[in-house]
Amino acid sequence: MRSDAMTTLAVLQPGYLPWLGFFDQLARSDIFIIYDDVQFDKNGWRNRNRVKTDQGAHWLTVPVRQKGLTGTAIRHVEIDNNVPWGKKHLATLAQYYAKAPFAKELLPELETLLTGSWPLLVDLDLAVMQRMCHWLGLRPPSIRSSELHIAGERSERLLQLCLHFGADRYLSGNAAKEYLDLARFERHGIAVEWQEYRHPVYPQLHGPFVPYLSTLDLLLNVGPGSLSILRSG
Repeated sequence: MRSDAMTTLAVLQPGYLPWLGFFDQLARSDIFIIYDDVQFDKNGWRNRNRVKTDQGAHWLTVPVRQKGLTGTAIRHVEIDNNVPWGKKHLATLAQYYAKAPFAKELLPELETLLTGSWPLLVDLDLAVMQRMCHWLGLRPPSIRSSELHIAGERSERLLQLCLHFGADRYLSGNAAKEYLDLARFERHGIAVEWQEYRHPVYPQLHGPFVPYLSTLDLLLNVGPGSLSILRSG
């Protein structure tokens, strides 16, 4: 609980090896909900993220089954395991993070996850996220929106989630400024706080600093000091 005694709620879609801003929202909230029953966004962050190589940022993408994907909720998206994506991701990480200070400690744990059997993307995303929470020293989220059966479109549903948990502050990413009904939140006594995350700079391999990568880049380079750097944003 935050020192001002307000209960803060955040809602984010699951992602593969999420970026720093994802874990910043998790660290700043009392109630963190995984938004797993909204529509899967193709070419979004649900099944991919970036790491750093000597050629700059490089995408790691988990292949998903395309048939019938249009309109599919995130929690129903299937991984295409006919492609050896896990081994490819691990080979990339082993090659370009071989000299990272914490690679020998963390990559074997990640290997166990990426070589596992994952029929559904959401289960992989949550398992990886939980492991990254462990490395950061954060409490992993356990609430999935699909288990709450709370209806509503966009702004209304987010409001209902706040009311359901008795939250009096909603922490949101800036993208929601386009649609969030602030007046409706205010009428219910719920303050909206925009994240406004400023990406910190930290030690990296391979030349000039590149922001907005997977948090894995921070963890492999900084290790136990990652959370304090993440929060500095």
